[in-house]
Amino acid sequence: MNNKMIHRHDKGAIYIHWFNALCWIFLTLTGLGLISNEHINPVGAWWPDLMRGIFGSAETLINVHIYVGLFWAAVFLIYILVRFRDSLAFLKEVFTLSPARDAVWMVKRNIQLTLGNRAMKKMGMTTEIPPQGFYNAGQKIFAQLTVIAGLILVVTGIIMFISTIILDSPTPAAWSRTIHYLMAGLALAGLLVHIYMAAISRDERPAFKSMFSGAVPEDYARHHHELWYQEVKNKP
Repeated sequence: MNNKMIHRHDKGAIYIHWFNALCWIFLTLTGLGLISNEHINPVGAWWPDLMRGIFGSAETLINVHIYVGLFWAAVFLIYILVRFRDSLAFLKEVFTLSPARDAVWMVKRNIQLTLGNRAMKKMGMTTEIPPQGFYNAGQKIFAQLTVIAGLILVVTGIIMFISTIILDSPTPAAWSRTIHYLMAGLALAGLLVHIYMAAISRDERPAFKSMFSGAVPEDYARHHHELWYQEVKNKP
């Protein structure tokens, strides 16, 4: 068995990943606590009651949600400015798709994960999956979702925050609130899939461990990210 490890993430990328994860989880939990209408709250009425009990009141809960959100956005802005070239490289990587290769990968990979290789053969498919780069197609789509949703959540959140202080018209806040909740719902759906794929799926477990160690086994890199592996395999 090949035990060679290949560097994948530096410390800065690991820290910002876990900072982002913790903030998104916290903002999701407190955001669900702000939805008092049990008919549109996916977890029901008990969760807002619990959250407001923990934080003492609805006013405190919304203030904590707002300021943690602003803190998250500020830290990310600083990170982007300090590591501008790395941030641009990340955006270029995740927003660059090969329609034919990535579409085939998405279809085959999902069938493989849910039904297995035997089912693929019965459908007349080969088990060979198109090679992927640093991120596979699924990771790229999730990254695109988080980037776009994150920007919209920040903008709508700031509009709601400012409207409570400066603006007299409730219309901007009302529209922003609706868009904010929709984007948060999409981001939550993507986050649940991401957590399953990264932390629960045995096949992707080396990628999850790399978010602590910064490295992945060579066999994993060759099998799951062949295009990236070919670029880095001979680097020290």
